[in-house]
Amino acid sequence: MVKLKIYNTLSKSKQEVEPITGDVIRIYSCGLTVYDFAHIGNLRKYIFDDVLKRTLKFLGYKVKHVMNITDVGHLTSDEDEGEDKIEKSARREKKSAYEIAKHYEKEFIKDLKALNIEMPDEMPRATENIEEQIKLVEKLEKKGFTYKTSDGIYFDTSKLENYGKLANLDKQKQLEGARVAKNKEKKNPADFALWKFSFPSGRSFDSAQDDAESRRQMEWKSPWGVGFPGWHLECSVMATKFLGQPFEIHTGGVDHIGVHHTNEIAQSEAAEGKPLAKYFVHSEHLLQDGKKMAKSQGHFLRLQDLQEKDYSPLDFRLMCLGAHFQSKLDFTWQSLDSAKSARRKINQFYWGSQGNGEEVADEKYIEKFANYMADNLDTVKALAVLFEVMSEAEKGNIAKDSARAFIQKADEIFKILENKQEIPQEISDLSKERDEYRKSGDYQKADGLRIKIEAMGYVIEDVKGRGKIRKA
Repeated sequence: MVKLKIYNTLSKSKQEVEPITGDVIRIYSCGLTVYDFAHIGNLRKYIFDDVLKRTLKFLGYKVKHVMNITDVGHLTSDEDEGEDKIEKSARREKKSAYEIAKHYEKEFIKDLKALNIEMPDEMPRATENIEEQIKLVEKLEKKGFTYKTSDGIYFDTSKLENYGKLANLDKQKQLEGARVAKNKEKKNPADFALWKFSFPSGRSFDSAQDDAESRRQMEWKSPWGVGFPGWHLECSVMATKFLGQPFEIHTGGVDHIGVHHTNEIAQSEAAEGKPLAKYFVHSEHLLQDGKKMAKSQGHFLRLQDLQEKDYSPLDFRLMCLGAHFQSKLDFTWQSLDSAKSARRKINQFYWGSQGNGEEVADEKYIEKFANYMADNLDTVKALAVLFEVMSEAEKGNIAKDSARAFIQKADEIFKILENKQEIPQEISDLSKERDEYRKSGDYQKADGLRIKIEAMGYVIEDVKGRGKIRKA
């Protein structure tokens, strides 16, 4: 079995992936905060997760995958300041916080399926694991890692010797104020909230002063007061609940390195005295006009925006495969056009080159493809192998059935092939009639049939003297 080598942010090097115990690679992926639709920058990250998981399976590993849903606790600052994103969205849309979370979770799952992203084995929600999060804070409290302020319970980063190791943070500079803290009650600028109080002013859960507008919709009783968990807490809890500690691979975007994953590591390792995960793997941003997509600034595109312009979600998936996951990718409509054209070419070759089905994929090309994917998920070089195989088949150097077998094998990871669509008999008959008109030179009638076929939702393309039909 070819072993996967992946860049580990923790070790700052490529490392061979091996199970810690047994024969299963356990993956935890940071999921979406479901206060709004996912944008295509978010979705690039989940395409990466999918490629990682499918590559592991392709190479012969067993995989267990968990991805959380953040439906409480993620504040607008991404740290410990501002309003809960779910609550803010609920107020804006005049719905309950729970309605907001359920709605956008459903839309997120719809996007994942449209992109041929395999669903995780478990998809737990933060709100379903409150009790476990409180227990983790209690464990940290007993070990002396916490302190209380007027707005919550905080983790004292000065108590953890190797805090910041993931991002190479300079702890001394942090303690001197390199990261400016708005909360003057923090002992150290890098300290982070484990539990936030709903009522910092001291009002109680059952206070008669509380009303629907002033109180949070998502809040729970705890030993320290009514409130809600800090953003980082949920991932530590749900990862270890479903995967154990340590597990093998933790994924996320590069923006998770300095704060979210750094704080996950801190609280998990302080509580248990052992590593959270062996490999931390991070994907780069998708840019638009040179800037990171951000819902807070209204600078983003949804998958639906692409579909409304007649692009398939799989065109976007192929576009993402055309760049290495550790490289920034600039979104342009031209690059999406190129991906659409390339994917059409692949599908036309695959569905239009059916032979007797007796050939198998050339092992030389399969090995080349597997080695590129095993080398830090090099989708760019692996895609080049696919186009090389198609080119060699067109030249007659490889049997077309063998090339089709290779494409089918590669698509276990790429997942860009369309499902073969049955062409209605009426459309097939019209196409054959058009072919006859073309053979006889009656191009006016042939063109009339082409227009009729297109009006019925199909595209006809002339290849070697006859029309090839596909769904528009």
